[in-house]
Amino acid sequence: MDKYKAKSNKRTIPLIPLRGLSIFPYMVIHFDVGRDKSVNALEEAMVNDSLVFLTSQKEAKIDMPTEDDFYEVGTICKIKQMLKLPGDTIRVLVEGINRAKVRKVLQDDPFFEVEVEELVYESEIQSDKEMKAMMRLVMDNFEEYVKASDNLSSEILVSISEITEPGRLADVISSYIQLNPEDKQKVLEAFNPYKRLEVLHIMLEEEIEVLEIEEEINSRVKDQINKVQKEYYLKEQIKAIQKELGQEEGLDAEVDDYIEKIEKINMPEEVKEKSIKEAERLRRLSPSSAETGVIRNYLEWIIELPWDIQTKDKLDIKKSRKILDDDHYGLKDVKERILEYLAIRKLAKNMKGPILCLVGPPGVGKTSIAKSIARAMNRKFVRMSLGGVRDEAEIRGHRRTYVGAIPGRIISSIKKSGSKNPVFLFDEIDKLNSDFRGDPASALLEVLDPEQNNTFTDNFLEVPFDLSKVLFLTTANSLNTIPRPLLDRMEVIRISGYTEDEKIEIAKKYLVSKQRKEHGLTEKNISISDNTLASIIEDYTREAGVRELDRNIANVMRKAAKRIVEEKIKSVKVNKKTLSKYLGTPKYRRNETKRNDQIGIATGLAWTAVGGETLSIEVTPMPGKGKLQLTGKLGDVMKESAMAGISYIRSKTKELEIDQKFHSNRDIHIHVPEGAIPKDGPSAGITMATAVISALSNVPVNGDVAMTGEITLRGRVLPIGGVKEKVLAANRLGIKKVLLPWDNKKDFDEVPDKVKKNIDFVFVKTMDEVLEHALVEEKKDDN
Repeated sequence: MDKYKAKSNKRTIPLIPLRGLSIFPYMVIHFDVGRDKSVNALEEAMVNDSLVFLTSQKEAKIDMPTEDDFYEVGTICKIKQMLKLPGDTIRVLVEGINRAKVRKVLQDDPFFEVEVEELVYESEIQSDKEMKAMMRLVMDNFEEYVKASDNLSSEILVSISEITEPGRLADVISSYIQLNPEDKQKVLEAFNPYKRLEVLHIMLEEEIEVLEIEEEINSRVKDQINKVQKEYYLKEQIKAIQKELGQEEGLDAEVDDYIEKIEKINMPEEVKEKSIKEAERLRRLSPSSAETGVIRNYLEWIIELPWDIQTKDKLDIKKSRKILDDDHYGLKDVKERILEYLAIRKLAKNMKGPILCLVGPPGVGKTSIAKSIARAMNRKFVRMSLGGVRDEAEIRGHRRTYVGAIPGRIISSIKKSGSKNPVFLFDEIDKLNSDFRGDPASALLEVLDPEQNNTFTDNFLEVPFDLSKVLFLTTANSLNTIPRPLLDRMEVIRISGYTEDEKIEIAKKYLVSKQRKEHGLTEKNISISDNTLASIIEDYTREAGVRELDRNIANVMRKAAKRIVEEKIKSVKVNKKTLSKYLGTPKYRRNETKRNDQIGIATGLAWTAVGGETLSIEVTPMPGKGKLQLTGKLGDVMKESAMAGISYIRSKTKELEIDQKFHSNRDIHIHVPEGAIPKDGPSAGITMATAVISALSNVPVNGDVAMTGEITLRGRVLPIGGVKEKVLAANRLGIKKVLLPWDNKKDFDEVPDKVKKNIDFVFVKTMDEVLEHALVEEKKDDN
């Protein structure tokens, strides 16, 4: 339609490419700007006349467009409002003014700046008859579109019918209809108003046709849904008729199946009655009721539990002893207690299972012992870790009033084992916790009581289940955190730790072969001598168990495997000389504690949850006013022991040849190194007192002596616990003499014979005896 004349205007303006968005003249819209170039273009526009040229990208995925990536035709817009959003994003409100075409890109950094040409048509064109006819056609199309569409209100027609300008009419209608980006661009590129209306007319015809097809599809779908609903209604009528005729199907058949299974199981009558009652309740419920799923779940749990299924015990003592010896080296007391239990089971068939608690530091084999017991007895093995358990429902289960309720982990584990008499291990029982959800330790009281657990009732089942056939075992690192009522129900068996000889045997028999297999090696590929194993134990580990030893052996295997593959060799020999190539510089030295006799430094022995430890206690007196300073993250009991020791020393200044006024003119600082590790307990009492006496009397303490014991104000030495663990710690560090309280003689039998040969044990009753052995001979000479 060349008969319509237009005026051409050129202007220089910043450009912003838009992703997935087209803007028409007379359109008011907001969008977000985040790209640096776009932000710079906005700032440039605001500085000048607030005008910006907006055009669409050809591909919305492109993040850094060039001049070839956006359309030449776009819209000159007026910036109405800018709002900064979090994350360096700006929300812009713009109004379209006029379409224009890019003639030249003047710059592309720090923003696009272009020269555009806009065409403004004369207003007389709206009186043209052809134009009027085209406007009427488009308006009729849009009215039909609005009626067919669910997204547009009929009120829009009122406002649009008042538009008399052809180009504006086309632009406003284009902004309302749903078009893909390419079609919108076609409308935008039609500068001629008549041509624009013509393009829009064709598009509206297509859209109306699509909407009619959508309506037809929707109608078919609705008919289909109505048909399904009708079929459901008829099926329900058929069910009702069948019920009246006695031809019960569906839920009734399912209930009958449940009852039949329950009748076949040899379970207590109380449980059977409860289960059948629940099944009959299921029959009365509507199939669509939410409770049917809960009852189905309940009945399936009842049916699947091993009410009358149990494994037959193997009570051959010789075979059981062989299995225990094959799986574990040493641990004589533990093995004997297990064999005693098996012997009594053979004589007394109905004896209730004991609750054994294996207590010891990590890595001594507590969990693996439980597995060996299950193998020796031919029973299923179940393990439940209690570390960090806070919810009582973990033990007793959830009540069925809760959504998603299930039985507790005890009943779940029994079901999983498929036997009512497994070996059930509660691992880490000393690490139970409690909070607002209940106290799991209290819930375990019934489980671990042989007099009560034959009627253990889970909250979900609400019927008793007999746990008396289960052999319960528990493990713990320490007894201190186990509640007394719970501890009272268990028979404690202590596993203190291993001597170096025992560790070598364990490594030879179990660890080396296990790690060889895991790393794909054979005896021909790698050989580790006994001396090498001893070096690993002495120089690279310091523990009661064998976990660190196992990790070091694995480390050697890894590096040996690498050498075999990399250097293409057939075998590797690891000896003491080459060990540092595999494990690096030794971490520990056996003779580390063999040092010169020093004033004010004494070696104590302490018990921890991970085994025995040695404590080096240092004392320094300084001029002052009698202040006692204690450092090293000491607990209250340890601080009180230090104060008791000071009081004893003050009462014995003459006998000890110490300045009688030391408490008023000297400050005493007692420090236990490794300040980041908490330390507490009374057993360092005599050690601290010895160190203070040494510092005040200027007499050295024997560096080969370690001691443990509680001190009283009168200088008596009281007994302590953990003797075996402490003695093993002293042996690991090469201590030559250990001072123990006289009343701990009863615990001396627990100490391994090899350790007794290595260490000179002295049992003391008073501090006088302690000083006699702890201080060097110079003390006696001074007396």
